[in-house]
Amino acid sequence: MFRVTQYMRELALAQSHGHYPAPRRHVPAGAERGPDSSSPVGRQAAMGQRLSGPVVIWNLIRRCNLTCKHCYAQSADHDYAGELSTPEVFGVMDDLRDFGVPVLILSGGEPLLRPDIFEIAHRAKAMGFYTSLSTNGTMIDTTLADRIAEVDFDYVGISLDGLRETHDKFRRLQGAFDRSLAALRLLNARGIKTGLRFTMTALNAHDFPALLDLMRTERVQKFYFSHLNYAGRGNTHRGKDAQHLATREAMDLLFDRAWAAACDGLDEEFVTGNNDADGPYLLQWLARRHPELAQRFGADVRTRLVAWGGNSSGVQVANIDNLGHVHPDTMWWHHDLGCVRDRPFSTIWQDTSDPLMAGLKARPRNVGGRCATCQDFDICGGNTRVRAQQLYGDPWAEDPGCYLADEEIGCVSTPTSRSVAMKRRIIPLEVHDV
Repeated sequence: MFRVTQYMRELALAQSHGHYPAPRRHVPAGAERGPDSSSPVGRQAAMGQRLSGPVVIWNLIRRCNLTCKHCYAQSADHDYAGELSTPEVFGVMDDLRDFGVPVLILSGGEPLLRPDIFEIAHRAKAMGFYTSLSTNGTMIDTTLADRIAEVDFDYVGISLDGLRETHDKFRRLQGAFDRSLAALRLLNARGIKTGLRFTMTALNAHDFPALLDLMRTERVQKFYFSHLNYAGRGNTHRGKDAQHLATREAMDLLFDRAWAAACDGLDEEFVTGNNDADGPYLLQWLARRHPELAQRFGADVRTRLVAWGGNSSGVQVANIDNLGHVHPDTMWWHHDLGCVRDRPFSTIWQDTSDPLMAGLKARPRNVGGRCATCQDFDICGGNTRVRAQQLYGDPWAEDPGCYLADEEIGCVSTPTSRSVAMKRRIIPLEVHDV
């Protein structure tokens, strides 16, 4: 995840004070609210130590009331056999706590379809985890909104893939937009931190500006922009991925909005995911939009970006699916690292006998193609490996989703990079059904 707002706020402070702010001491997510000091999470947070475990995105259930076009889980509205029981989930949570996992993102399918979701969530909060809920929002009525508020989730993300017509097509349900928007309003009225989650493709890019406006109108605190990744139904429809010019225009708009919010002191947060080229592109945006700030503070921004380090799949981000299988992140469901029924998550996560995990944990990663000669490799870390694996059959090939041109990243052209560059010809966006 690329936290755009963090860099914009630092730049706004630098512009105001005349010097770039010192890096903040690392505070694990949720530590500011004081987790139980008797737990490993609490003790490490209290001492200001970096937690050893990754953020865990946990697909507790695969069933979903929707069949969205870009779903990596390829969920449907029926039960899936063999899912972890409540006692099994609790046992895994004990191991995650002892391993120092700071954040649990409870997801699905649709997590609200799991009968014990609130029991799990209450326990996660009591154990000191920063606890987030990722939902499509269509099931949230007044009763469920009250139950979500009782849990005191740290964050609830609701997916909107466009305005009404576009979103309903993506979600394959008439009225899905209105129901999700109503859910946001119910949660906001209860003081719950909410966010919009938007995955951009050629089919919905035209609605992106309006969704940013909707965020402000509805007083939503966070906007998560997800680049399309090649997994699940997202892989099936990758031919409809937004072309690179559209991606750059979207990033310009997002950066502009985040910069204005930072300068105005607004409590709005903008983040992106699934394309770590956003880090290097921020430097280019800064040079074009604010050359005077780039000249004074560009080196400081770059240093901070290098410290971020780009893609963290298999390192700081993990996934557990509904059957208990562990993956480097949610886009790697086709690569199984082991099952928590057979070995603890902590053991699986530290096992580098798996070649993919060994490669993901290597620093620097041994990535080829244009990535190998990119001058900003130390920022993005080679970007998202699953796209390379899906397109070339090689997880260490260059990332075909990088939207930066060779000359922008000081890249030495190779036969592979030339072939990829040919695929970057700009094709006008066309909205149509699939």
